[in-house]
Amino acid sequence: DAIPSADQIRITTSLKSQRGSVWTKNKSIFEYWEVEVTFRVTGRGRVGADGLAIWFTEEQGLEGPVFGAADKWNGVGIFFDSFDNDGKKNNPGVIVVGNNGKLLYDHQNDGSTQALASCQRDFRNKPYPVRVKITYYQKTLTVLINNGFTPDKEDYEFCAKVEDMVLPSQGYFGISAATGGLADDHDVLSFLTFQLTEPGKEVPAPGAEIPQKDKEKYQEEFEHFQQELDKKKEEFQKEHPDECMYVGTTCAFFLPADDLFETVSDRELRQIFEGQNRIHLEIKQLNRQLDMILDEQRRYVSAVTDEIAKRGAVVPGQQGQVSQQEIETVVKTQEEVIRQVNEIR
Repeated sequence: DAIPSADQIRITTSLKSQRGSVWTKNKSIFEYWEVEVTFRVTGRGRVGADGLAIWFTEEQGLEGPVFGAADKWNGVGIFFDSFDNDGKKNNPGVIVVGNNGKLLYDHQNDGSTQALASCQRDFRNKPYPVRVKITYYQKTLTVLINNGFTPDKEDYEFCAKVEDMVLPSQGYFGISAATGGLADDHDVLSFLTFQLTEPGKEVPAPGAEIPQKDKEKYQEEFEHFQQELDKKKEEFQKEHPDECMYVGTTCAFFLPADDLFETVSDRELRQIFEGQNRIHLEIKQLNRQLDMILDEQRRYVSAVTDEIAKRGAVVPGQQGQVSQQEIETVVKTQEEVIRQVNEIR
């Protein structure tokens, strides 16, 4: 179900039971690598499904039940899981799952029994595209994420890390997505792959860009598909004004339309609230750091005062000299504290 255009690929549209994927045609022979992926996951629902996956596998996953790609893969999948199957309220989340070609993915528990590392991040309906940086170097896999609240492309934060991870020496890169009873648009804007080389090793020449003729062809296909999709959505809404939401083959819940969807203004307000909440958490963290610095300073001043008193009692003749030295040390320390506090502010 993936549809390419000139500037993005819609892996799945916001229709039920869609599967799509994109894979490299040739195997990567990079020993160490890094990928930077830019994507959007958008939908009118307050809850989305199923999610998106980034892959490095020995064989192409093509179509299958694991976020649109095949199960029993040999390699690693980084899953951006939108739907809370196990009811633990820990979705949307990012999950790293390795496989040796024999493991069946545990969908019912959101892969929690198989996850090598994970973090909870809401990547749906963000003001800016979400960016992910995945690095594999010397058997360590690291996942960094830019949460889509800022246009700063380098504003990454740590998400997950897996050490002693052995991946196939050659494999395919891919990205896939799927929808279920609930549905989101899963759009990939870029997928950049880099070879990480040790000092002194030759860096390969960059590949050629997509020909202009192919770009125009993809754009025409995408526009035609988008028109057809809009027609289908209108027809579906007319035929199913009150639709039961299905998870698999089971009707999970009935919600009135007002509860199921959010307006543009509701989404903007929610995004503002989330942004303010992040600022609030950062300020709390800064306050804790300030308290730690001030507490350390108080202990230091107390220790210096005690030392001055001891030395003054033992060597009365040098009391003034020792006290002056200690006072100068305290002053320098205070200046350093002020500098650190200003940096934190």
